[in-house]
Amino acid sequence: MEVRSSEAGIPVGVLVAPIIPALNEPEIFAVLREAKNAGAHWAGLEILRLPLAVAPVFEQWLEQQFPQKKETVLNRLRAIRGGRLNDPRFGSRMRGEGIFAEQISRMFQVALRRDGLPESGPELSIASFRRPGGNQLELEISPPKGQI
Repeated sequence: MEVRSSEAGIPVGVLVAPIIPALNEPEIFAVLREAKNAGAHWAGLEILRLPLAVAPVFEQWLEQQFPQKKETVLNRLRAIRGGRLNDPRFGSRMRGEGIFAEQISRMFQVALRRDGLPESGPELSIASFRRPGGNQLELEISPPKGQI
């Protein structure tokens, strides 16, 4: 007999990520519906980030897979990321800013309400954490010969 984690009392959530503006936004509703049906208790959302070497790889993928949408996607990402493809600032980097980020967030909120999912999981606790006994293990690593 197969038992879902959620049925066994294990808190289960889903992260809908990455949301690619102008490409997969409409899938938010279907993903959350299926997650709820599969036993998810909460959901989170992250908008695509393109740090460092990831940006050119993504741009090439867009050109190959969705050439007609490439500029729209990249322009929306820039609008969400303050004119760049990546915004490393904490608090902004996962959700973005501006009208398109707000639109995605509102769509996500509507889908959450429709499926009765909260946006945060259970309160975390360290009450059951126990430090392992004994001493810290040590790695005995020697440099290769000739590199001392």
